[in-house]
Amino acid sequence: MNNDDCDFGDCSPLPSSSPGISRRQFLGTSALLATGATIAPGCATLEGTRGETIIDIHQHVGYSRKNPDALLQHQRVMGVTKTILLPAGRNVNSPATHEGVSNGLEAKCLGNEDCYRLARVHRKHYAFAANEVPDLADAIEEIEKYLKLGGVAIAEQKFGVECDSPGMQRIYELAAHYRVPVLMHWQYKRFNYGFDRFHKMLQKYPKTTFIGHAQTWWAHVDKNYKDETSNLYPKGKVTPGGLTDRYLRDYPNMYGDLSAGSGLNAFKRDEEHGRNFFIRHQDKLIYGSDCNDSDGFGEKCQGAQMIAEIRKLVPDPKIRRKLFSGNAKKVFGI
Repeated sequence: MNNDDCDFGDCSPLPSSSPGISRRQFLGTSALLATGATIAPGCATLEGTRGETIIDIHQHVGYSRKNPDALLQHQRVMGVTKTILLPAGRNVNSPATHEGVSNGLEAKCLGNEDCYRLARVHRKHYAFAANEVPDLADAIEEIEKYLKLGGVAIAEQKFGVECDSPGMQRIYELAAHYRVPVLMHWQYKRFNYGFDRFHKMLQKYPKTTFIGHAQTWWAHVDKNYKDETSNLYPKGKVTPGGLTDRYLRDYPNMYGDLSAGSGLNAFKRDEEHGRNFFIRHQDKLIYGSDCNDSDGFGEKCQGAQMIAEIRKLVPDPKIRRKLFSGNAKKVFGI
């Protein structure tokens, strides 16, 4: 790994300390970039492998306690060129956080300031999103603060709220104003309620770009999917024409995030359907990892597995470029 990829010399002064990430951790990550990360021999791809640029639109700081050094190395091993860091909202007890149970996006993820600071220190490698718990009175003010600082999305919206609640609609309006997408975690009766009526929001806010993600989003590629309560990772053959398929087809402002076990499962369960789905929605699907392993390769790493799945099912390099980076550049402006 050569040091041409290092942006250590292109950093603004280190921001003041925050409770999430220490100054020592930031400096350690900078040193890792300056000297080159240590990669296990023969384990996986590095940046630029096969001549493909990969942008990861879905990672977190502090995800299940992953420190900045481990996150950076994980992304480099996967072959990711640029990563978008998605913050959690504040830790609060409110209905949207299930009275605090789902603080930190229910995954120990850190917030706006931590993502902003890490992205500022390593500008070449990271961009950042803005986020807040939508039922807080100052949610819009908090999100707008970080959009003005350069946030490229409102994400990850993973809260126990109705998808058409007043708080969410204010977020949709804000996203349209700043021309950034809203990335939503859809999980039945847990996060973002009302997937079956979300078409009303797509129609009401045509200038807002939405990105779908997670279990309920990907389970609904199947027209025959029914058991939302207990079967969040359905297996077997897929019947085309599910609600997700229709949202992507019928609404120009709807996109899909390929990340996590839910995205991987949607394509591995029926690879013939997956091939056709990639072709059909090649302009609407965007690579993301959303994995919390420390390896960046192998069976433990869902992000690496999705990269391999895309390469397996999509032989056309023009379509792969859209999935790996082209659509991300278009939607996030990076």
